Amino acid sequence: MHQWFYLLLLIFYPLYSFSVELSVDEQNYLKHLGTVKVCVDPDWEPFESLDSAGKYTGIGADLLFLVVSRIGLPIEILQTKDWDESVEASKMGKCQLISFLNQTPKRDTWLLFTQPHFTDPNVFITREEHPFIANLAELLNETIVFPKGTAMEERIRKDYPNLKVITTETEMETFNLVSQKKVDIAMRSLIVAAYTIKKEGLFNLKIAGQLPNYTNQLRMGVIKTEPLLKQILNKGINSITSEDRALIVNKYITIQAQTVQDNVLLLKVLIVFLVISLLALYHYLELKKYTKKLVYLSETDMLTQLNNRMKIEQELLIQVARAKRNDNPLSILLMDIDNFKKINDIFGHPIGDKILIEMSRIAKGCLRNYDYIGRWGGEEFLVICPACTQDEALSVATRINQEIKQAHYHTKKSHTISIGIASMSSDDSPYTLVSKADKALYQAKEEGRDKMCMAL
Repeated sequence: MHQWFYLLLLIFYPLYSFSVELSVDEQNYLKHLGTVKVCVDPDWEPFESLDSAGKYTGIGADLLFLVVSRIGLPIEILQTKDWDESVEASKMGKCQLISFLNQTPKRDTWLLFTQPHFTDPNVFITREEHPFIANLAELLNETIVFPKGTAMEERIRKDYPNLKVITTETEMETFNLVSQKKVDIAMRSLIVAAYTIKKEGLFNLKIAGQLPNYTNQLRMGVIKTEPLLKQILNKGINSITSEDRALIVNKYITIQAQTVQDNVLLLKVLIVFLVISLLALYHYLELKKYTKKLVYLSETDMLTQLNNRMKIEQELLIQVARAKRNDNPLSILLMDIDNFKKINDIFGHPIGDKILIEMSRIAKGCLRNYDYIGRWGGEEFLVICPACTQDEALSVATRINQEIKQAHYHTKKSHTISIGIASMSSDDSPYTLVSKADKALYQAKEEGRDKMCMAL
C-alpha cells in the first residue's frame, strides 16, 4: 500500500520529486546540523497556521516543505501560541529558521534573509462607504489596524505618522474591527484579504487601494550563526517555478473538494491514470477560476460592481495614450451625486448604499458598449468616452442626467447628479484632463447642482 502511495505522490505532485544539487561541503554541513527547528505564525491563514493538533498548513507551509524536501533538510515545527512568541523564540535561538516573513531593519539585527520565495501586494481594507484611498498621507484622524508585530505595522508607523495605529492579537480581530466601524482601515495582503472576506462573509468590506512599493516580499529568516544554511535554502528557493507556486496557492484559495479514496482502485493502473487526468484538469480549472476571481477583486468596487479607482485610472492612461497615437478625440465625464451626505443623514447609510448601486446601474446603462465607467471615490464616478467629441460627450451626459432624475429610488424621492465634462486637447495628460473635468464639476455644483458644465 505504501509503495502505491509514494508512486501517486510522485505522479500527482512532481514538484516534490527531485533534489537540488548540493556541494560536498553543503551536504556535510547539513549532516552535522541535523534537524532544524522552525518558528511559524500560528494564525495567518491562508499563508500559515497551526491547527489544534499542531499540524502546520498553508501556502508558506507548503513552500517550506517543498524547499526542505529538495535540499534534504529535516525540520521540526516549534509549537507557539502566537506570532510574538515565535519571534521571541527565534531571538533566543530556540529555532534556527522562521519560514515566512518580510525583511525589516529590526529583524536584520538577528536574522539573515533568503531571497523572496513569495510576493503578494498589501491592500487597504475598509467598509464599503469609505472613499478610495489614493494618498495615505492625506488622511487625518483615521485609524489603521494590524495584527501585532507585522512588518507593515513597523513601516506605516515610520512613514505615516498622521495615522493612529491599532494592533490586535489575531488576524480575524483585525478584520472585525473594520467591519464593526471601530477602526477605519486595515492593511493586509491581497490574498489574506480575499480569503478572509469570502470565508467569513464580511461583504460590508472592500479593497480600497494599495501603496506602491509596499508589496510583501516574503522570505525565510535564518539565525545569523548559520549563514551556510541561508545559502543552501536559496538553492531550494531557486528551484521553485511559477507553476509550483500557482499550484500551492490554488490549493488554499479555491474551495476544496473532498473525495473518497478506494484503496482497491489504487491497484488498478488504468483507473489510477484516469484519476490523474481528472485531477490535472480539476487543478487547471481551479487555477483559472482563482486567477479570474483575484483579478476581479483587485479591479472591482465591491459595492457598485463597477471598475474601482485603480482600474479606471489604469484605463484612462491607456485610452489617453491610444487617442493621442491615433489622433482621435477623447472625452471624460466626472459625476457626483447631489446632496449625498443629506441622503445618508436622513435615510441612513444602507439606503445611501442602495442609491449608489441604483445610480451606478442607470449610468452604466446609458453608455455605449465601448465606454468605461468606474467609481472614482465616495459618491463620484468617472466615465471615459473614447472617440467622443465634446458635443457627443454632452449628449451622453444629458442622457445620464435625465435617466437618473426620472428614476424611482428607495427613498421615494427624486435624486440628481452634477456632471463636469472635459475633452482632451493635444497637450493634455490624463491628470490635466481629470483636473479640467473636476473644475467643470465644481462649477456645476456652484451653479445650483443638477447641472452639466463643459471645461474651458
